Amino acid sequence: MIRIEGLSVPVSDGRSWEEIAAERLSLRRESVRRAELVRRAVDARRRHGTPVCFSCVLDVETEENEGRVLARFRRDKRISAASEKAPSVFARLAEKQCPVSTRRPVVVGFGPAGMFAALALSAAGCAPLVFERGQDVDARHAAIARFWSGGPLDENTNVQFGEGGAGTFSDGKLTARGGDPLQRDIIDAFVRAGAPEEIRYLAKPHIGTDRLREVVKNIRAEIFRLGGEVRFGARVEAIETEAGEISGVRLAGGERIAADAVFLAIGHSARDTYQMLYESGVAMEAKAFAVGVRIEHPQEMIDRAQYGDEAGNPRLGAADYALTFQDEATGRGAYSFCMCPGGQVVAAASEQGRVVTNGMSVYARDSGAANAALLVQVRPEDFGGAVLGGVAFQREYEAAAFRIAGGDFRAPVQSVGDFLRGASGSRDFCVTPTYRPGVTPCRLDDCLPAFVARTLRDALPAFDAKIAGFAAEDVPLTGVEMRSSSPCRILRDRESFASLSTPGLYPVGEGAGYAGGIMSAAVDGLKAALAFLRQMGKI
Repeated sequence: MIRIEGLSVPVSDGRSWEEIAAERLSLRRESVRRAELVRRAVDARRRHGTPVCFSCVLDVETEENEGRVLARFRRDKRISAASEKAPSVFARLAEKQCPVSTRRPVVVGFGPAGMFAALALSAAGCAPLVFERGQDVDARHAAIARFWSGGPLDENTNVQFGEGGAGTFSDGKLTARGGDPLQRDIIDAFVRAGAPEEIRYLAKPHIGTDRLREVVKNIRAEIFRLGGEVRFGARVEAIETEAGEISGVRLAGGERIAADAVFLAIGHSARDTYQMLYESGVAMEAKAFAVGVRIEHPQEMIDRAQYGDEAGNPRLGAADYALTFQDEATGRGAYSFCMCPGGQVVAAASEQGRVVTNGMSVYARDSGAANAALLVQVRPEDFGGAVLGGVAFQREYEAAAFRIAGGDFRAPVQSVGDFLRGASGSRDFCVTPTYRPGVTPCRLDDCLPAFVARTLRDALPAFDAKIAGFAAEDVPLTGVEMRSSSPCRILRDRESFASLSTPGLYPVGEGAGYAGGIMSAAVDGLKAALAFLRQMGKI
């Protein structure tokens, strides 16, 4: 096939991809058999009156001789022969089945990192045992719905813990930095499990929490089909070692499981597990993270700001944004994070007496409200540099948010105007705060570190200069966002992925401090499983 890159197509262009490819290659339409969309991004820069466009990559199959077509464009670097797709890593593993060991590998946690580690190990015939402290996604959804409606918090089954991990109750975004080829294998696995085909080519693919719930169930079913096992409501409370190496794990009920390999995919909120690992002598260090608030706007406002006259075009969908700010005096950065078009702010607490926010969208992104975290960098020196000092730091401000908002999991809210003036009490917001079980007008200074509040006050006007109305008086800010990433890192070898202190222990994903988001965590878990299989001579 022939690859066309850098193809700019106005959003209003209603032609088929085959027609567009024929024009670009100077071919008759009839000679183009098919055109496959490889990548599609939105270019909304609208410079000098240019329309909003799709920036595309197409692979084209033509009846004409490929070599002759390419020869006509030999000086055009945007037209070349398409590279052949390599077989899926999971298909290659299935071709080299390995004998099942008497000690099956254990995976702790069933978020993206644990899920894809388990899928790879299962495909290779290793029959892994997966222990997830939370419940399956259906029971988890019911528990979260009760909590959001004012019911009790389940500390093991919530937005942070349970089948699919924290990402299942988010936007289901699959973006990641870099171009690791394993990302394609992750995308293919998601599509086979029921995710929409479009995630193969969208520059910013997302599944949506409603569809993602079905996808994770189907991946679990595939792990079972391949010989793996997933146990829910199974919290690992201890790791066990012999001569300094992993020998197994102990569950909260006292059951012991022998294992020579344990993949730790615990998620960034498993604070009790961090404590256990630290007390067990596992090598760890404090790391930087970020904290802040959630900001909400009418989605139509963001659409107009980003797309102009094309706002509302169904081919574009709900617009997003990404904003950054650097405080020149302190060198500290602020930025938007986990932007959820057409979504809602959600209660993401996992401990009693603490309020935490996050953002979520369903596939349709049709709530009418846009939200994003506005975060400020936190450095280890901000909390004294202790390994678990970041956890204590997060807990302090989560507890303050719980207390000032009424002590019943309502969240503190403040208008941007009040926040910038140091006032409080406004309730007339441009969009009704979407956080459930509800909000209480408060001073966010009472539940944010002073340096975070100060940096946000400097950043908001700068963001408003980029998106008009972003920092309008009546825009709501809901606090606090404290779980953007892990506050510590479990140290591991770069090549083998094994713990530096405890051979046989494989820390992976967000909870280990090596990923940030569904895609990067899934890739990290998959890479660790592949490293283990290579080390064991099984691939």
